Amino acid sequence: MKITSLLTLLPLLLTAETTYPMVFHKAPSPLSPNAVVEDWPRFFGPRDNCTSMEAPLLEIFPEEGLHKVFELARGESYSSPILVDGKLLHFHALDSKETLDCHNPETGERLWTFNYPIQYKDRYGFSAGPRSSPVVHEKKIYLIGVTAMLHCLDLETGNLIWKRNLKKEFEIPQNFFGYGPNPVVHGDKLIVNVGGKEKKKSGTSVAAFLLKDGKTAWKYEDPWGASYASPVITTIHGKEVALILAAGESKPVHGGLLVLNPINGNLYSRFPWRADVYESVLASTPLPLPGNRVFISDCYELGGVLLQFDSKLQPRPVWKERFFGMHMMIPQEIDNHLYGFAGRNIPDTQLKGINLKTGKLTWEDDMRWKENNRVTGLFRGSFLRAGNRLISLGEDGSLLELQLNSEKPVIKQKTRLFYARDTWTPPVLYRGLLYVTQNTKGFDGSPRRLICYNFRPNTK
Repeated sequence: MKITSLLTLLPLLLTAETTYPMVFHKAPSPLSPNAVVEDWPRFFGPRDNCTSMEAPLLEIFPEEGLHKVFELARGESYSSPILVDGKLLHFHALDSKETLDCHNPETGERLWTFNYPIQYKDRYGFSAGPRSSPVVHEKKIYLIGVTAMLHCLDLETGNLIWKRNLKKEFEIPQNFFGYGPNPVVHGDKLIVNVGGKEKKKSGTSVAAFLLKDGKTAWKYEDPWGASYASPVITTIHGKEVALILAAGESKPVHGGLLVLNPINGNLYSRFPWRADVYESVLASTPLPLPGNRVFISDCYELGGVLLQFDSKLQPRPVWKERFFGMHMMIPQEIDNHLYGFAGRNIPDTQLKGINLKTGKLTWEDDMRWKENNRVTGLFRGSFLRAGNRLISLGEDGSLLELQLNSEKPVIKQKTRLFYARDTWTPPVLYRGLLYVTQNTKGFDGSPRRLICYNFRPNTK
């Protein structure tokens, strides 16, 4: 059977629990003997900023497009593929079950699967699957789905080690789009932006659970709930801190940055930063920067702010820029400038650069072009930085290599992966292979899928 025929069957096969559709295209190029490789253990990678040390990589995009290795049918999900220790983890919802499938990352062969039933319907019509991604640490997987069910699994077998129903225990509301933030590991604890409401106006905003058995290690109570940004561990003035951009659904609107001691949950400081708009959400993860600085943003009305922390871990705004607010993506710092896709929706989103010292916008570019009689572009795109190379995945499935500087953006090369909306999940590199998720049905009828591309050099 031809590959194209198999693709047309994928949506039908998704309804059969006993069948997991996978199409294998072609084995990738051999991995270079001197290749630099690393795991991708959580949503934004090993450094929480979409950067990779992998090299060497494909230099020139083939004219016919990137070569596919395999593709997996995808249920409903915005989750990122996670790759650790020769395993590919794919988290999605199938037949009202949140499902974690473990695959061979070079062949797509399924090694094991784990699932549990959920009841979730998005109020705004978006995906009914997970928003957060698996986190892998020392051969264990920590998994939180759209209804805030927390599971700890064995990486080798997929067997359950422990679980917690956070929604029930902490009375977590559905909020705008279900539960979304990723957890983060610190020492022997898993730190989670819980966003519970055990009390009328307040509850457990952040909690830490012991990795070994899931028991609660500490709780931090606050009216600020869960956002769609992920906690980050960093060091400020020699002290390890947890940065949590908290929000929740509230009237009046509240939220902002919480700086906590990750050992005991004590509050160091807080910085309110959320637009006074009921529908506003915080979805762009805090970005620690050299010099005891942190960048946070809100795409609705406030924009971005650069915070400078003193020795007592108290923040002071260095600058604020209304028109440099990220919706979901995390910007990149290059030569004392930040670059990111600023704006709320497709019509008002541009790629922009800003001077980190002065807070002045240096340029903005719509990053749009005409392709097959269709106006397309990067829109609310994402970045993947590998060494001095910057790859960007566009919101409708284009892939570009960019060169960014304080003068202007330069498109070095581009290719089309597919045409589909909601391509918000950042691409992932692992052992010279590129993993991209198509989260919605394509304009050409192609199904939701996870695609593995050959991104190793010497592809002929």
